[in-house]
Amino acid sequence: MQKILARAGVGFSLGLAFAFAGSAPALAAVEEVTYLLPAPPNTLAFAPWMIAQQKGYYAAEGLKVSFVAARGGVDVAKQIGSGNALIGGAIGDTPIIVRANGVPVKAIAVLGAGSLTMVGVHQNGGIKSLGDLKGKTVTVMSYTDTTYYALLGNLKTIDLGKSDAEIQAAGPSGVWQVFAAGKSQAMAAVPDWIVSATGAGAKVDIIETDGFKSMAQAILASDETIRTKPELLKRLVRATLRGMDDIMKDPKAATATYVAAVPSYKGKEAAVEETLNMYRKYVYADQKPLGQIDAARMESVQKFYVGEGIVSRASAVGDLYTNQFIGTGAK
Repeated sequence: MQKILARAGVGFSLGLAFAFAGSAPALAAVEEVTYLLPAPPNTLAFAPWMIAQQKGYYAAEGLKVSFVAARGGVDVAKQIGSGNALIGGAIGDTPIIVRANGVPVKAIAVLGAGSLTMVGVHQNGGIKSLGDLKGKTVTVMSYTDTTYYALLGNLKTIDLGKSDAEIQAAGPSGVWQVFAAGKSQAMAAVPDWIVSATGAGAKVDIIETDGFKSMAQAILASDETIRTKPELLKRLVRATLRGMDDIMKDPKAATATYVAAVPSYKGKEAAVEETLNMYRKYVYADQKPLGQIDAARMESVQKFYVGEGIVSRASAVGDLYTNQFIGTGAK
């Protein structure tokens, strides 16, 4: 991968600068930044980033952002930690996993106070709580995905372990397809998969999982970039959070913007809006200020990962995150 994917002074567009002249520094050089995402950028989970791009929030910060898919959140963190990219996306838990292996990255914002993972069950299927999962078949994407770890964390809160349920790794499509076909009683899922299962005919309830607080999507950067390029990171964080804020304020309008940015969703507006509403309700809500990372929550999640042997050692909590780029004001 190309070394350090940000260059100043390339691709300057006077017209673009005037288009967002309310906030972009006049005649300032546009910085080009490659932003790593853990999956293809057209994945609906990345709606805040695509909306920020479509509405010119990055351009308003003097940035030209290109999104590139990595091979999952851990790969994003490794690329950032080794200096191959300045910034990327994962979930808030990711620094806990990689920092224990010597990868020097931090979460610099988390998109929402909820968890990205939820547990979906069939309506009228007899499962009302986590305890009802005992002996049931539960699909997850894989045994190394954070949705799986979040499921284990939730089971742990009621003294159940992974052997108390039949947990099946079914892949990114199989996780909801197996559930929708009635071959599993529950799934550990992100909002996108809940909506996909519903679209396939399943009637889905979401059960309470407040005991274990795995985190939402996060923005990651390396210790080196945090030290040397704080102003650039501040602008990237601010623009991305504006995209999330648009979804929270008006999911219908955000849907139109998203479909304009990702035309492959044209004709699927209802499913897009339903998914964005789920993110708004279950993932993004109740966070003040937007993007802020909860130290106590980070410590609690790390304690679970270490206790279960998922990571070999605990890091200092202050090495896992920073809130220095949060609450810096909207452009």
